[in-house]
Amino acid sequence: MKGCYCLIIHVKRKSEIRIGSKLGPMEFKRGIYVYVGSAMNSLESRLKRHLSDDKKLHWHIDYLLKDDNSKILDIIYNIDKKVECDISEFLKTRAIGVKNFGCSDCDCESHLYYFKNRREAIEQVKNAYDSIAMDYKFFKK
Repeated sequence: MKGCYCLIIHVKRKSEIRIGSKLGPMEFKRGIYVYVGSAMNSLESRLKRHLSDDKKLHWHIDYLLKDDNSKILDIIYNIDKKVECDISEFLKTRAIGVKNFGCSDCDCESHLYYFKNRREAIEQVKNAYDSIAMDYKFFKK
């Protein structure tokens, strides 16, 4: 199964986290973040990997999720279509993007967005999917 996903992530307190060698140390405010990603080979494996603490640090999101202050709360995803940049384009006008995060393989400014609360983050992700007439599923951990 292939598709795209949005991780709803809670950062418990303000943190400085080193995000790979290119981005380096970045400051993350306390709050809710939405990471937009895709898995065009195995969506299930990718989501299991993100939920696991036992992984090699490869993608930008791995560094954020490995930090003790970060936790995935929810996952909203779609099957079959690659719409991560469409979702990201929608979110960039409704949230604060973390510049250059998670978007090294596309022209987007970011694939990680900051929201003040969980309700708003979930609502905006659902609105993003609705804006492109894409069905989505909600997985609550």
